[in-house]
Amino acid sequence: MTRAVVLLSGGLDSYTAAAIAKAEGFELHALTVRYGQVHAREIDAARDVARALGVRQHIELFVDLAAFGGSALVGEGAIPKDGPIGTEGEVPSTYVPARNTVFLSLSLAWAEVVGAEAIVLGVNAVDYSGYPDCRPAFLEAFERLAALATRAGVEGRPLRVLAPLLRQSKGAIVRRGLDLGLDYGLTHSCYDPGEDGRPCGRCDSCRLRARGFEEAGVPDPLVPR
Repeated sequence: MTRAVVLLSGGLDSYTAAAIAKAEGFELHALTVRYGQVHAREIDAARDVARALGVRQHIELFVDLAAFGGSALVGEGAIPKDGPIGTEGEVPSTYVPARNTVFLSLSLAWAEVVGAEAIVLGVNAVDYSGYPDCRPAFLEAFERLAALATRAGVEGRPLRVLAPLLRQSKGAIVRRGLDLGLDYGLTHSCYDPGEDGRPCGRCDSCRLRARGFEEAGVPDPLVPR
């Protein structure tokens, strides 16, 4: 059995990336990281998504990046809303310092234990908010690091870092997921949901999600009609 560790946030992108890996024959071992984010509603969504995918294992880890601060997503400042998305040359306040590096390192450790051949994540470099750790060069560099830093790499079994959505538009991602039969009503994307868990509709993540469903020509199951 070919195994993969998939980073599962409960969002639309990670759900779709995981489903693609499953369709390609990977047995999924899902990792969800609670990192001190103020929008912890996504953890519940990750559990729902993991069940829907039928993953082999689902581990939740707590790594308190909020202790460092440095991001609106861990409570340092307000979540920005209604402004421009992905302004060139600017890293937004919702960037969590080194988050994907930390997450990939944790995935790498577990991948060695379960004998996984790949790490799968849903990062996207087309419709994104300007995060430096969502770029192809970062993923390529981490894959080289994994080959150098692990027993599997030294023994000639280098781990692959797979980001099947990296160069797809949000609309293309939604269409691919629907083709795979995914229920996007299970997911959560909002950076600043209300007390009832409903998305705000105004943060970068909400607006990117809305753009995707609009491009795909289908309604978002989370938006009341």
